[in-house]
Order: sequence, then C-alpha cells, then structure tokens
Amino acid sequence: MTPPHPLSRRQLEVLAALEIPVWRRTAADDRPQENRKKDNDTAVNFDHHGLDHADLDRLDWEALEARVARCTLCELHKTRTQTVFGVGNREADWLIVGEAPGADEDRQGEPFVGRAGQLLNEMLRAIGLRREEVYIANILKCRPPRNRDPRPEEVVRCEPYLQRQVALLQPHIILALGRIAAQNLLKTDTPIGAMRGRRYRYGAAGIPVVVTYHPAYLLRSPKEKRKVWLDLKFARQVFAETLESEVEATAS
Repeated sequence: MTPPHPLSRRQLEVLAALEIPVWRRTAADDRPQENRKKDNDTAVNFDHHGLDHADLDRLDWEALEARVARCTLCELHKTRTQTVFGVGNREADWLIVGEAPGADEDRQGEPFVGRAGQLLNEMLRAIGLRREEVYIANILKCRPPRNRDPRPEEVVRCEPYLQRQVALLQPHIILALGRIAAQNLLKTDTPIGAMRGRRYRYGAAGIPVVVTYHPAYLLRSPKEKRKVWLDLKFARQVFAETLESEVEATAS
C-alpha cells in the first residue's frame, strides 16, 4: 500500500492549483536505515517539490546566499526590504529554525532580533550555548506583510533553500521554534502542544528535531516559560544522546 503523502491536504491543494508536480512516496522510501530511529522517533523525508531548484545541491554557502538574495519565486519579493538568509556558525551542531522574518528582521537582514531575539539568546544561554555557537534560520527568507502566517505556496517555494542550508550545515540537532516552524518542517498539522517532548527526525540523514514554543509567544505568555525550559532540557538530552551514538558507531 502506498504510504500517505507527507504534505497536508491544504498544501497538496495549493500545489495542485499552482500546477506544481508533487513527489509521491513509495514503499522503497520507507526502507529502514541503520542507527537512525528510536522507538519514540518520528521520521520525515523531504524533496524539492518539483520546483526549479535542481542546481541548489551544487551551491556553497556564499552562492546559496546570493541566490536567496535575488529570489523572486513568490510574491513576497515585492514587499521585502531584504531577504533574511540566516546567521551564526556555519559549522554549528545546533540549528535553530523559526517561522519567518518580522519587521525588525526585514530591516536588519538577520533572524531573531529585537525582544524575541533577546529572549532566544537567554534560552540558549540556559543550556550553555551562545548565539554565535548555533546557526539560526527561518522557514521563509522574506517577511510576510503585516507579519501574517506564511502561506503554503510561499513555504513550498522557499523550503529548498532551508533544505540546502541543512545539507551544508549537517547539524546534530534542530530546534524548531513555534507552531509554523514545527508543522512545516515535519509536515504535520499536529498542534504544537502535542508535539512537545518528542524526538522527531528530519530528512534522509535523520537529524533529530525537538519542538518548543516561539520566543514571541513567550513574550505574550510568560507563564509558558517553564514548559520551554523542559523542552530545552529535553533537546540538550537528545543532543547528548546523538553524540554518544555517533561515538559508539565510530568505535564499532
């Protein structure tokens, strides 16, 4: 039996309306991979959704950033001040993924600045990390007008850029901040509250993903900070277990 498609029904409807070919999973795509999955893991694979991104696999960091800067694949290029590619250590173990640039990010060209960025810095420090030690990116590289939620067709056209960033970075863990980042990374409509406390897997490499609330949400709902602290401790545990597994695999 053909497995269900990893995109949501709404995303599939948008792709069909745009006449964009959609990759379909087959049984061959679900073959187990060694040292990849634990009992509470959920794995997610991805593709380029039939868009003209085939040459992205050959781009290095500089070429990819230049490609993003001149991107006009969706309507957001008409309203942006500049693209927000990403920032941080390009050899980082940790990849932090948010949803989309806001007004401050659009002006400065850097993700997670302003009050939300300051809170993110505090969150990282709580688990012994500095902003300069991680890499930070968003699902979208351009700001949606009035900070509305990203539309499915925008995510589809921008996603291959993030996929290439992941391939270049090869992080040991991805921390997804907020509902939009988590649902789009993991191709699910599951509410973020139900996604917390679980270890997911992203892409063919099976990179561990941990989900928590977005710093902007915490600014509005400070009582939820305790839950985020639990999520961060869980992410730190997952990261440590990932490194331990790699050491064991190398030694064997």
